[in-house]
This record gives sequence, structure tokens and C-alpha cells, in this order.
Amino acid sequence: MNKLALPVIFLSFLLISSCGQRKEESAENNKTFSAEQIKAQSQKVNKFFDSIFDNELSRDPQRQTRLGIKTDYDKWTDISDEHDQKELEFVKADLEALHKTFSMDMMDEQAKISYRLFEKNCNEKIDNFKWRFHTYPVTQMEGFHSEVPAFLINMHTIVNKADAEAYIARLSAVNALFDQLIVNLKTREAKNIIPPKFVFPYVISDCKNILSGEPFEKGKPANALLEDFTKKINGVKEIDEATKKELINKANGALLASVKPAYEKLMTYWNELEKKATTDEGAWKLPDGDAFYDAALKQTTTTKMTADEIHELGLKEVARIHEEMKEIMKKVHFRNDNLTDFFDFMRTDIQFYYPNTKEGREAYRVKAVKIIDDMKQQLPKLFVTLPKASIEVKAVEPFREKSAGGAFYEEPALDGSRPGLYYINLYDMTTQANYQMEALAYHEGIPGHHMQIAIAQELKDMPKFRKNGGNTAYVEGWALYSERVPKEIGFYQDPYSDFGRLAMELFRAARLVVDTGIHRKKWSREKALKYFKDNTPDPEGDNLKEIERYIVWPSQATGYKIGMNKILELRENAKKKLGSKFDIREFHDVVITSGPLPMDILEDVVNAWVAKKL
Repeated sequence: MNKLALPVIFLSFLLISSCGQRKEESAENNKTFSAEQIKAQSQKVNKFFDSIFDNELSRDPQRQTRLGIKTDYDKWTDISDEHDQKELEFVKADLEALHKTFSMDMMDEQAKISYRLFEKNCNEKIDNFKWRFHTYPVTQMEGFHSEVPAFLINMHTIVNKADAEAYIARLSAVNALFDQLIVNLKTREAKNIIPPKFVFPYVISDCKNILSGEPFEKGKPANALLEDFTKKINGVKEIDEATKKELINKANGALLASVKPAYEKLMTYWNELEKKATTDEGAWKLPDGDAFYDAALKQTTTTKMTADEIHELGLKEVARIHEEMKEIMKKVHFRNDNLTDFFDFMRTDIQFYYPNTKEGREAYRVKAVKIIDDMKQQLPKLFVTLPKASIEVKAVEPFREKSAGGAFYEEPALDGSRPGLYYINLYDMTTQANYQMEALAYHEGIPGHHMQIAIAQELKDMPKFRKNGGNTAYVEGWALYSERVPKEIGFYQDPYSDFGRLAMELFRAARLVVDTGIHRKKWSREKALKYFKDNTPDPEGDNLKEIERYIVWPSQATGYKIGMNKILELRENAKKKLGSKFDIREFHDVVITSGPLPMDILEDVVNAWVAKKL
């Protein structure tokens, strides 16, 4: 899963595109324009889009840091509702300016796509602003309680004294940031939007992890933040030893004066809020929950599919993949033809799991690096455009590994100062089956998230909002499609590894059933668990984590399979029409060199490519 999305994925519900009604074009519709006029207008609208992106970025310090920009390096992003309301007014003004200033008839094809996409983005933000409180700002998956340390450790680099002082300033501002967070939680509490009961112990555990070690606990090893700051400071040769000591003392002080009280306040409030929490877990329990879930599905899938249609698609895909799995059973000469028995075998046989030890964790990490490196060598068979940014495999940090997902990806910095990061969670090796390693690396790394996101960032002559945007169906659909593509060039030679590929696709198909089951059909957690156990080979602990994820991120899990299916559909249609003219490398270039697109616009782009080839 792309953490950008993740993130991102649900808390940025308001930021992703949906279809909006376009204003009628002016009388210019009937005119013809010269190539010079079209070029000039296209450049002008791109500058307009970039100015809006830059203005938005100037109000978002954390996103600046994620993109490798140090303008507001000492600040956190404002998360107040007042800030969100101001942002909405900017969106309305930007949309009005677009309609008043530009005519699509005077643009080249890429500029027209940008116009449509920008318009959709704006309408999505406006239409869904009413749902801004239908999110859980703190969950086992994300929230500032875990984001603060993860962000500082992974995103805030220190190459000079000013960077170090900015790090300390951010530590000093955590208390104020958490005050905003608690206000946001209380606003939702007043609306009876409270996370389910199971979320609360996870969050308390993570908070306690952050407050462990020096300087919070005397005589213990350094806290994760202090350790990170000290390591980064000591790596800067230009700072003398006396200054390093002074800066470390200031970081200590900020941890005690700001970070400690911030987490203690959050835990105090969190424990009180838990008394109001229930075990009802679907979106249906929220105010106007059904309408909210419909809007969430539309945003996630970028389609008009209903919850019932998605549920039925999931059931059909699960049945299809089961038949393919039975072919694998024959290849490995399994003792019978019972798929449930085979699932039990894959869950429990020790040959499919590394030891739950330090050595086992390192062996898994080393193998993951090799899978990525082997795939790199074969990319020219599948792609014309390759990313410049490198990718690094990294274990999830101990302070959040207990609650974090099994694997995820972090985007690289725009300036190349930070590589893309493929995170693997090695907390419990009994949930990381080695037969899924190939598919997982292809999904999170290459040709999946890293290829798509890094290439988008590096695109030339493309508005910044298209290079740095995204929607779940495209981003995760591409990554799931990327699990399948390597098989077409000879990977997955081990039948068990090929089973792992099918198992991961099966899991995404089952998600369609379970997500809609929980949020529309009022399935219990037990019913969802039983469906996974009966229909997938994944361990029960892994299934439980997944179900808990779907509960706090309604609809997000539906984007993967729907996006993948659409990309495959577009590919097959192009193959039929083009015949011998079809080139898989060109097709992939068309899909990933236009930036992330909603499914309807992606279809138009692919169809235009096919028409041009013909």
C-alpha cells in the first residue's frame, strides 16, 4: 500500500478527483486556432495550475518536507477546521478563475486533460467538504501520534545547524499540534463519530512507545526521536562538538517540555473517549453513514459502481482465482484437490516462513532487496520510461511496527535527496509468508508504487498537481497490476511463489466482498474473519489486521481490484484493436506518463493512443 495514499488515502478524502459538471464553453467553441495560439494558451494554463499548486504547498509545511523543500522546515501543517474552511474558499476561487480565464478549445491534448482533472479535483473537494468529519484522525493505522516520530525520523534530514534547529522547533511545537488534534477529536465526539473500541489499545500502546527511553525514562536507551536526532547531528561534520552537545540538550528539553505533555494529554483524553466507544464498526453507524459510504466508494474507485455491484464483482473474482489456484495445487502434487486443505497447508507449514528471530528478519530483508534488484534488470522489457530516483528496502521502525501494516511505500524527495522507501513490517514473521515476497516487492517497489510515483514526479512539461496527485483506484490498481506483469516475462518460476501472486490478488478480490459487507451489509467482524478464513490462505492474525484496517478506512480497500481490472480491460481492448501494432512497453508508457488519473480519463487517454496508432 502507498503510504502517501494512505495516508493520505483516507484523511485526504477531500483531495481526490470526482466527476464535476463542466461549465459551458464560450462562443470560442466555433473558432479555429493556430498552433501558436494553442501552444501559448496551454503554457498559460499550466502556469496557472502550477501557481495554485505552489500556493497550496506554501500552506502545507509537511508536504514541503516530503517533497524535499525546506521553506517551512520548522513548522507543522495547520490541521484546524478554520484552516480547512479557508482552503475550501481557495478551491472555489481557483475553480471560478479557471472557468473565467481559459477555454479548452485553445489547448493541446495534455492541457485539456489537466483542465478536466483540475476541475474534477475542485468539484470533489467542494462536494465532499460536508464529510470532512467522517474520518478518524487517530487510528491504529495512522494519526499524528505515530506520524510525528515517523515524519521526523524519515523525512526531516539534517545537513547543517539550521536543519537541526528546525527539528528542535518542530519538537517544541508538538504540544500545540496535539491541541489542534484533540479539538478535532472532540468535534467528532460531539457528532458521535468515535472510533470503534478495538482502536483504543493500539493507540495507547503506540503513545507509550514514544514516551519510552531517555529523556523520559532515566537510565534507559535513548528514545527513538532522541536517538534519531543525535545520530543525524553526529553525522554533520561542519558542526563542532560543543554545538552538537548544545543542540542535543535543546532537543532533550523540547522532548520533555513539549512532546511528553502532548502525548500525556492525548492519552488522558483518549482514555476518556474510550468509555463512549462501541463495538459497532461499519460506516453505517455514522450520521448519514450510507450516503457517506456511497461518496467514499465513488472517490476511491473513481467509478459509479454501487456497493452491491462491488460486492458481486468481488464474489465473482474470488471464484475465478480459486480455479487458477487449483492448477497450482496440481503442479505441486498436493495430497488432494481440497482448496481449504491447501490453504491450511500454506498457513502452517514452516517452510513458508522465516524464523521469528533477528536472523530471520534480516534474511527476509536481504531476499527482498534481491527481488527488487533482479526486477530492475528486466525493466527495459516492460517500459520505455524508467525512474531516476532509487529505492531502498527498510524495516518498519520498532516504535510503530506492532500497529503498522504489513508493507507500504514512501515517495522519494523531488530533489533526489531521499530515495523511495519500501517498508516491510518484520514485527511478527509468522504473518510474512515467504511465498508472497515476490508479489509484495513488485507491488510496493518496482514495477509498482516506486515506478509509478517516481516517474510521475519526474515528468517534464506537466503541471505539478498531476505529478504529485493520486487516487486509490489508479495508484493501487497500478500496483496490483504490477504484481501480475512480471509473470508475463518469466518471473514467479517457483509455483508456490506464483500461488503467492494469486493469493495477493485473491485477497484484493475478497476485500471487495468484506469492505462492502462491513460498511453496507452490517457484517460483524466474526463474519468478515470467517469469509477470509474460508476463502483465502492468509494467517488469521493477518486477516484480523486487514479487517481492522477496512473498518477505519471505509472504501479504501476497494480501489485495488477495481483499478487493476480497469487497466487490464484497457490493455485487452488495445490489443484487440491494434493487433501486431500493440507494444506492451508503449502501453505502460501511456498509462504511467500522464500522472495518476481517474479511470474515466485514463480510458480516454488510452483510447486516444490507440486511435493515433491506427
